[in-house]
Amino acid sequence: MPTHNYLPVREEWLQRHREDVLEPALPIVDAHHHFYDRPGWRYLMDEYVADTRSGHAVRASVYMQALTRYRASGPEELKPVGETEYVAEVTATAVPQVAAGIVGFADLRLGDAARDVLEAHLEAGRGRFRGVRHLTTWDADASLANPLTAAPQGLLLDNSFRAGLAQLAPLGLTYDAWLFFPQLPELIDTARAFPDTTIVVDHCGGIVRIGAYEDRRDEVFERWSASMRELARLPNVHVKLGGLGMRINGFEFDKGETPPSSQVLAQTWKPWIETCMEAFGADRCMFESNFPVDKGSYSYAIGWNAFKRLTAGCSAGERQALFEGTATRVYRLD
Repeated sequence: MPTHNYLPVREEWLQRHREDVLEPALPIVDAHHHFYDRPGWRYLMDEYVADTRSGHAVRASVYMQALTRYRASGPEELKPVGETEYVAEVTATAVPQVAAGIVGFADLRLGDAARDVLEAHLEAGRGRFRGVRHLTTWDADASLANPLTAAPQGLLLDNSFRAGLAQLAPLGLTYDAWLFFPQLPELIDTARAFPDTTIVVDHCGGIVRIGAYEDRRDEVFERWSASMRELARLPNVHVKLGGLGMRINGFEFDKGETPPSSQVLAQTWKPWIETCMEAFGADRCMFESNFPVDKGSYSYAIGWNAFKRLTAGCSAGERQALFEGTATRVYRLD
């Protein structure tokens, strides 16, 4: 299977390791999940709600764009609004509050004209549209980027892209950044240029430990950690803790005869998660499931158990921020 493909979800394999849910009353806002409706892969409202009901106290979620249910006709730039329309409709009465915040796609390369697309998303979102994610993933190793979402080199520095990015803050919208860790210096430059724009870095800042980086893992950690600490100096930047069950991370949780335990996940993730928490502080960090993408490596219940283990030494206030408070504030879920 090519490295850009997502890990397959194997329900029978996931059932080979089960655990009691830790601290089942701890309130959670899942800061990042998707719906998919693609050939051979369906993960929509019913599947996500079933995962959230695995024992953890998930009270709300933030939906993240996933190329799902675009409009089939009309102007090309407005087709992504179909995803916001669909998500807002199917989650309108959901328990828990699925998609309490919705992040969609708008092509920011439209520059000033992106505002029309953003306003269409705001109308379609039924009061829940909160921001945009325009992926900027690029690397000299072309095998790393998903062909569906591969971006040109240097997109964050592109004048047209930045003109589109400038439309977000006046409308109170956030920018979610998904990129690879070597691109973090470009994001640092961008965040400095747009101090009034709230930026959320997805998946711990794009940890890549396969392909061209497989034999350079110590170097990867050093480069990544230095960039994340510099990024954390900018108060408009936040980070999502999670997304570490993807193939690109190179942890290979999917290779075992049984899924990893929450203890194994916590031990493996500790250097990365703790670096983010120490740099940004709990009030700028939020946990995410990244489901169903990370479901190729572990179940929903096990993933949240691992997050709880990782924060056992945190104060009650810090844990409240990490598990629900930061996401609630940044995405204005109240």
